[in-house]
Amino acid sequence: MSKRYSNSPIIEAVCELRLAPDSKWDLTIPGLIYETIKNDFPNKEQRRVSNQLILPKEILEKPQNIEQQLIIDDLALFRSEDQKQLIQVGNHLLSINRLKPYISWNQFRPLIEKAFEILRQVAGLNEIQRIGLRYINRIDVPDTNIKLEDYFEFKPSLGRNLPEMLIDFIVKCSLSYYDGRDICRIQLRSVIPEDKNSSSFLLDLDYFLNDPKAVTENSILEWADKAHEEIEKVFEGCITDRLRTLFDEVK
Repeated sequence: MSKRYSNSPIIEAVCELRLAPDSKWDLTIPGLIYETIKNDFPNKEQRRVSNQLILPKEILEKPQNIEQQLIIDDLALFRSEDQKQLIQVGNHLLSINRLKPYISWNQFRPLIEKAFEILRQVAGLNEIQRIGLRYINRIDVPDTNIKLEDYFEFKPSLGRNLPEMLIDFIVKCSLSYYDGRDICRIQLRSVIPEDKNSSSFLLDLDYFLNDPKAVTENSILEWADKAHEEIEKVFEGCITDRLRTLFDEVK
């Protein structure tokens, strides 16, 4: 059974779906999606974002003549009345975001299911390029002089010949799942605390599909359930009982 915490550190949960660049898409799709969800997401805005060009595999295998390119896309944002939930629609892109307070997967999952079903109706889901589930956690410890090993199992290792006192740090790694079908990227870094008497950290867990052909439109939610299960295990594997006490586990 999943653990729940009264003082959950989750500040944002994101589920993102990208369709293949040559899949069906046109400028009317964001508007069609908005017409379907506007009662629950009445606030809309538009942003311009830059994304790195995704190159086909056959080009990546011959990189000698490749120049990095950035593509500027328009992104439509649809926010709920309380500003805590949003759906973002870009070029071949749909993401569902839940901001703090995050309650549970049982509440976040239906929103994902609804958004994916709407996208299925207006554009189809038969050419999936990437699907990802990401949880960003802000962890505030009410002390300025702490030992990382007291709070984190996942942490930087300095070795015996370096000073022990860190001013700031960033440590990350990628884990492979299901024979390379999925990847989970873990990143922990120090951040400026809001309270000068505290120490603060961001633990970013990004679990995503590495083999686009492994998931079909009929198995997206099954994949998301499994991704959530694995990302919960990773989170628990990154922290110690001292943090669990700080988060106040709900029994």
